Parts: sequence; C-alpha cells; structure tokens
Amino acid sequence: MTNALTDMLAARFAVAPLRIGTRTSVLARVQAEHVAMLVSKHAPGIPVEIVPTQVSADLWPGDLSELGGKGAFSKEIDRALISAQVDIAVHCMKDVPGDVPLAEGTAFGAYLPRDDVHDVVITRDGTPLADLPTGSLIGTSSVRRRAQLSIYRPDLRTERIRGNIDTRLAKLDEPDSRYTALILAHAGLSRLDILDRHHEVLPIDFHPSGEGAMSMVPAVGAGVLGVQARQADTPVMRLLDELNHPATARHILAERTMLHMLHGHCNSPIAGYASTTADGQLSLYGMVFNRDGSQFVRSHAWGDVDDPATLGCRVAADLLHQGARRLITATRT
Repeated sequence: MTNALTDMLAARFAVAPLRIGTRTSVLARVQAEHVAMLVSKHAPGIPVEIVPTQVSADLWPGDLSELGGKGAFSKEIDRALISAQVDIAVHCMKDVPGDVPLAEGTAFGAYLPRDDVHDVVITRDGTPLADLPTGSLIGTSSVRRRAQLSIYRPDLRTERIRGNIDTRLAKLDEPDSRYTALILAHAGLSRLDILDRHHEVLPIDFHPSGEGAMSMVPAVGAGVLGVQARQADTPVMRLLDELNHPATARHILAERTMLHMLHGHCNSPIAGYASTTADGQLSLYGMVFNRDGSQFVRSHAWGDVDDPATLGCRVAADLLHQGARRLITATRT
C-alpha cells in the first residue's frame, strides 16, 4: 500500500473507526472478523468496528420469495451503508441476488480468495447419501440443491430448513429429529471450524442420472465473500482494491453476468461455476433446472481470462437457447 493511501486512510478514520456491516449470525460475524483482520493487516493503525445488523431474511421462517427474494439478506445492511452508518458491508456472494441492482452509489470493491465450493451431506452417523433409506427426509433450503438431489435420489424427500448453520445442525441432532441428513456448504462449515462432523463431500462435476456418482454443481458465487462500499468513498474503495483477489473477481464476473442474463430469482434452481484452467483459459459451467430436477439444461464454455463478461454472456445465451427461460418462468409460480 502506498504512503499516499496510508495517509488518506489515517485522515479518513482519525476520529471514528472503519465500521464493517454484517448480519448477526455466528457465521456472518466470523466472516466480518476475517475482513477486519485483512483490513488491519493492510492498513495497520486504522481502528475497526464490526456492526451487526439484524436482517429480515434471518427472522423469516418461510419462502424467501415472500420477502422479495435474496435481497432480504442485505436490504437492512444496504440502508446502513447508504446512510453512512457503516463504511463497508460483507456478503456471501451466493446470497446476492442477480435480478436486483446493488444499492445506488455502491459497488463491490473486493472479492476475497474463493473458499471450497463443494456442498456436503451431514448425517448423524456417517451413512453415505447413496445408502440412505428410501423416504429419508433431507433438510435444505436451496432449490438448486433440491433439484439436483432429485436427479440422483428421487426416492428421498426434501424439506425447507431455514436458520443459521448451528440452528440447522441442532435440528438434525434432536433425539426425535425428522431429518435424516442436511445439505450444507463446505465453506460455511470450514469457516466455523465444524468439519469434524460426519460429512460427505459431493463432487461438482455433473453426471447425468445413472452415469456416475451424485454430484452437486455449486451456486453462483459459492465460497466467495464480497466487500461492498460507497463508490464516492475513495479511501475505502482504494483500500478494498488492495484486498481484492483478481482471479476470484474474474470468476465472479463471469458467473454473475450469466445469472443476470438469465434473470434468475430466489426460487430459480440455477448453478454456475467459473474457474481458470491449467492452460490459463477461463471456464464457465452453467445449469438451470426445474423444481424437481426432472428437466434441466446445461452449458460449458471456455474463453479469454481477461474477458469474463463475454464468457458469461455466451453461456447464458446457450442456456436460453436450450429453454432455460421456460424453466425459470415455471419456478415463479
């Protein structure tokens, strides 16, 4: 970091700390503390304060679409950011909707290096997903996970289970629990340091039903923390540029361009995963499902690592050509 930026930040936060807006869950606080650590590392001497904000989505037990979709995870924090009650906001990118513009005057200044994108199956005794008895109840709030699970194990039942990770695990652990297993994100469990539980990592490479093991293609933005700020706050935006991980930023741009073009909403079973290949190309894999996974379209393309938006457009266009719009529209009803 340059001396000029150091001086700029020292002046900006001479009388008040840099305030980090986040949700109130244990996981959200851990993620905000990680960002606080990075800020302190890159800008030592700058005071930092974490400001937890209760968001409506964390209080709502029902379908997110009734609250307006995934935007319910961030609207209260957005208001705090716009009104300068906080200076930056930390978000899991998989929870940032693709069909709702960012709060006016704000932008993501940093994407942190991507964590593990896999989903995992958590059981009480370590029984593999393939061996769970017919009719077993699987807890997951993700339509993407439910659709893909139905491709491989249509004999299993699923039920929406809301709440923070610790709340969901507690429901699984109840002596008379109705749930046989949960499907959760590896990244969240790792950040909370609770991967010591019985779990099965689901591969991300898609295999048609009957042609391979169960797989679970990730959500758009899986494993990535984004840090949002007011664009007019030059010192903070320059600081976030120091924290930004360029490869992750390229991957997120490809995935979210695809998501934006698909006009996906919170009940759209959409999967998307971008990565950089060994030979330096940008790879993007996209899938769109109906609710039960009985119909889906998929696309995989490669492109210039310096032009992720074009790759996102190409994959989205291919999915739409195959009928993705019909599948997405059907999930609105």
